[in-house]
Amino acid sequence: MKNQRVTLQDIALLAGVTKMTVSRYLRTPEKVAADTAARIAEVMKEVNFTDTDEARANQKPRIGVLVPSFNNQIFADLLAGIESVTLEQGYQTLVVNYDYSREREEEHIVQLLAYPIAGLILTDSQHTLRAEKYLTAAKIPVAQVMDLEGPAGRIAVGFDNYQAGYDMTEALLASGKRQVVYFGAMSDARDLKRFQGYCRAMENQRLTPRQITPHKVSSVSVGSDMLAMARRLYPDLDGILCTNDDLAVGVLQECLQLGLNIPQDIALSGFHGLDIGKATTPGIASVITPRFDIGKVATEILLKRIKGVPCIERVDLHYRISLGGTI
Repeated sequence: MKNQRVTLQDIALLAGVTKMTVSRYLRTPEKVAADTAARIAEVMKEVNFTDTDEARANQKPRIGVLVPSFNNQIFADLLAGIESVTLEQGYQTLVVNYDYSREREEEHIVQLLAYPIAGLILTDSQHTLRAEKYLTAAKIPVAQVMDLEGPAGRIAVGFDNYQAGYDMTEALLASGKRQVVYFGAMSDARDLKRFQGYCRAMENQRLTPRQITPHKVSSVSVGSDMLAMARRLYPDLDGILCTNDDLAVGVLQECLQLGLNIPQDIALSGFHGLDIGKATTPGIASVITPRFDIGKVATEILLKRIKGVPCIERVDLHYRISLGGTI
């Protein structure tokens, strides 16, 4: 076996023990019976089992995870769900951030696929042509989360962003508001689907869709600035649907400073049900999304696929509408 990479299974077969016993010997030799330990050690010597082989044998299998931002609770919750499964099942996660740049995402996908990773989790459904070519050619399972789109053979776990945008706009309109403006952020695929759902709800009521999208990562300060811009452009606005709760908190703070009554003067909704939106007075109306569960379920399915276990490919974990005190 000198010209081949020696595996723990090879050593187990030659020593007449289980692979688990060999692994235990490498980690904690004092916990293995003396005669068994001597037999394993002799086999390792015979097949020239090196320190490099040992390091590789003890290395946990890895899952690559790409997120668009480290500064957003959405993806912190998602990662918590992912790692609740990987830690339990003995996998490591390699997490990289691409700052909402498809070019950077492409670069990271190529780099991760060059590593000996067992699977890959993506947080976007749209990728560059080159990235898609690499993903299609990859010999490992790939999952996409936070939405339900994905090519055949690729795991998708999330919720319907289009329908969520529609349903929350319907809630704003049901409260009697008519001049509802959509506050976007980065114009990523999920943001655009929510805007499209908003547009359909507005058009069903023969109302004109209106949008402000700064192409910035959402934050409280960005939301505050967007309200000032929206009031200049649309002085008759009486409702706002934000693509994230931190934007909505910024809008709420600015409204209160201006002496505007919420929801009488302006009804307001966020998205995702983040802690920051629950801590305000009044509490922000929001679309509650199951980020932790999405990460958990997607990882469970991915690991089953890695192990060759038949499993479902698409999972809709749904969202729910919370009206809070701002509608």
